Amino acid sequence: MALTTTLFLGIFILAGATIACQAKNKALVEQLSISIAFGTMSALAVMDLFPEAMENVGRDRTYIVWLCAAAGVLILKVLDNFIPDHDNVRGFVHDCTDANVIHIGIMSSVAIILHNIIEGMAVYSISTESVKLGLLVSLGVGLHNIPMGMMIYATLTKERRGRKIAFLMAAALSTFAGGLLMKLMWHMIDDLVVGILISLTLGMIVYIVLFELLVHLMHSGNRKLSAAGIAIGVAIIIISVLFE
Repeated sequence: MALTTTLFLGIFILAGATIACQAKNKALVEQLSISIAFGTMSALAVMDLFPEAMENVGRDRTYIVWLCAAAGVLILKVLDNFIPDHDNVRGFVHDCTDANVIHIGIMSSVAIILHNIIEGMAVYSISTESVKLGLLVSLGVGLHNIPMGMMIYATLTKERRGRKIAFLMAAALSTFAGGLLMKLMWHMIDDLVVGILISLTLGMIVYIVLFELLVHLMHSGNRKLSAAGIAIGVAIIIISVLFE
């Protein structure tokens, strides 16, 4: 089930690409998915991931949680340096030559693939501990991946069909690859390692919430839709906790 959860994440990348290709109101779908992801991931970090990390690492080694969470933030910061501002993808497409746009799409896809391999490893470890928590993490991360899929499709629109599909499938399967890697290494992992991985995930989620989702929501013109999406996301987590 844990490995299936990582495969589930790839669906959101493909959903984003489909939206970029077919949807008439892409901005509305993107805004709602980002808002729900913000609420889900914020509540997850506070109500589930931090307590889970503390339990696995041990109360006497709290510093490990903070250090690994900081490392998770740093990892995504480094990877995001290779990803252009995906809020402005339409601007890139409008202002740049086709060759430059394709270059952006390729570099972005590579960075997203590396990013998702690491996320897949973390999600697998969490899902092994708790299937429900793993699914909730996947929901939050997956909703965040919808705009990523939209970005890959938009920047590779002029690329050859075969290469475009190859990059999209590689991005979609990268979380599964990370989960498979963790499955093969699982015999080497104890509670401390699981706690470290959960702490890294916590840091990644904090980074996504504060430096990607929040920035997008602050520049949103539809504050009511954003508020509704955030409320839905938080409610999903609260309901899941109540029915544990």
